[in-house]
Amino acid sequence: MQISNDKSTPLYLGIDGGGSKCKAVLMNEQNEILGVGLAGPANPTHSFEQAIDSIVKAAQLALADANLPKETLSQLIAGVGLAGVNLPKYFQKVDQWQHPFAAMHLTTDLHIACLGAHQGQDGAVIISGTGSCGYALVDGKQLMIGAHGFPQGDKGSGAWIGLQAVQQSLKALDGLTADSELPALVSTQLDCTDDVSLVEEVAGKNANYYAKLAGLVFAAAAKGDPLATGIIKDGAAYISAVAKRLMQVNPPRISMIGGLTALYTDWLDEQVANQIQPAQQPPEIGAVLFAHQQLQQRQANRAR
Repeated sequence: MQISNDKSTPLYLGIDGGGSKCKAVLMNEQNEILGVGLAGPANPTHSFEQAIDSIVKAAQLALADANLPKETLSQLIAGVGLAGVNLPKYFQKVDQWQHPFAAMHLTTDLHIACLGAHQGQDGAVIISGTGSCGYALVDGKQLMIGAHGFPQGDKGSGAWIGLQAVQQSLKALDGLTADSELPALVSTQLDCTDDVSLVEEVAGKNANYYAKLAGLVFAAAAKGDPLATGIIKDGAAYISAVAKRLMQVNPPRISMIGGLTALYTDWLDEQVANQIQPAQQPPEIGAVLFAHQQLQQRQANRAR
């Protein structure tokens, strides 16, 4: 496709920034995808500098993918959804950033995930990835469940599952729990030989580190390992409870997104599993939809 670099033609940038990566999509006025980009973490509660660096790098990669020069950054209308900006302190900090775009519309990663999942319409989403939370947008009202961060929150998430696996493995190695293959699996994965080396290995590690153990725990649970099964059942019960709370505000649709979505399918409460519908678009597309909505709202306000 030959892409015009006509400055009179609006170009939209959608950013989905989380604790492990930042995704960017470049779209034109006709909602055609021109380019995509992927950069590092973009949660400002972890590092503001890392977050803005990842946003710019992901945007530049999307421009390169579209065969457009870096200078085109200044023409982009950016919709930016980030983890962590549900906290006012971090929203204000990012919102006051001297960004390189023509305009930037900031919101949470939950908001853009919901807009993407339901094509810009009302609905609810459950996030089950490195972190976990629930979000609903119905009749202009928002409901957020969780989003408290790791380790104090994010129950049922990949990070939480990994932390539980380490904690349960240490208990088993101390002879305090029933027989389980989980300690050996965790120790092998982390190249540890005993409880002391395991503690040394995990000391000071972040959510992304622990989340890498989640697949191992799901696999062990599928084989009936008692410790792994207990962890996954506990996480699934929490995710199901979040879904039921979201359902109380009667969202037209509810979707589940994130890296653990498929793994959780067989563990969720039956009522919840029956209500889950596929997301229609990814969060980065939701960020573009958010930018469109903000522009339309401003135009409507000016017309009054």
